[in-house]
Amino acid sequence: MSEYSRLLFEVREGIAHVVLNRPEAANAVDAEMAREFEDCMARCDDPSVRAVLLTGAGRMFCGGGDLKSFAAQPQDELPGFIERMAAFLHRGIARMARMNAPVVAAVNGAAGGAGMSLVCAVDFVVAAESARFTMAYTRSGLTPDGSSTYFLPRIVGFRRAAELMLTNPVLDSRRAYELGIVTRVVADADLTKESEALAIELARGATVAYGTVKRLLLASATNSLETQLELEGAAIAHMTTTADAREGIAAFIGKRPPKFKGV
Repeated sequence: MSEYSRLLFEVREGIAHVVLNRPEAANAVDAEMAREFEDCMARCDDPSVRAVLLTGAGRMFCGGGDLKSFAAQPQDELPGFIERMAAFLHRGIARMARMNAPVVAAVNGAAGGAGMSLVCAVDFVVAAESARFTMAYTRSGLTPDGSSTYFLPRIVGFRRAAELMLTNPVLDSRRAYELGIVTRVVADADLTKESEALAIELARGATVAYGTVKRLLLASATNSLETQLELEGAAIAHMTTTADAREGIAAFIGKRPPKFKGV
């Protein structure tokens, strides 16, 4: 495992395993975790990484921001402290959202505040039946960060997102699945097995195509139809220059499974 103080990081067989590792503090995000997360996502944005599996150590996925570390700051320094911390976290999330490797979150226990924001930002969410989700920010007189005001309305719609952010209900995994926040719900005992199986499946896929799809979807939020069609045309034309596309076409014609290499 890599030498981080707040995260565990290891790449095995093309899969980057990232673990939020502050179980004694509900895996809460403090300034150092935010900084390490940005660095970790930069390392995941590499051709050798074909998929990312993100989870939390211990009984929780992530309880949110570390409010104790906020309270420890002098009042006049707190706004600058929060801005710097958010900048690290946000650069990491932006990198995660646009990189080629798809990101799977395996959610154990609670995902609150920044933890739920991370859930909204990843590509696939496998949740244990016992998992719980809540925005929680306004409950502490704060406002959301970690990209949730961007992603959550696109997942659940504007009015539902406003409800989740202003009234802070706690969603069980089934309700989160019904709203589209969760991709799959599995038995608690199967969380590790099922999330790793999905990451392995994705790591065998056409990684460059995955990344291009991710970026096209992000662009579609603000583009006109004509602009998006231009991007789609340019993207699929570029895909034909990749080894994976040539392999995929040959495999289809040859009626055999493709063997993608992520290039």
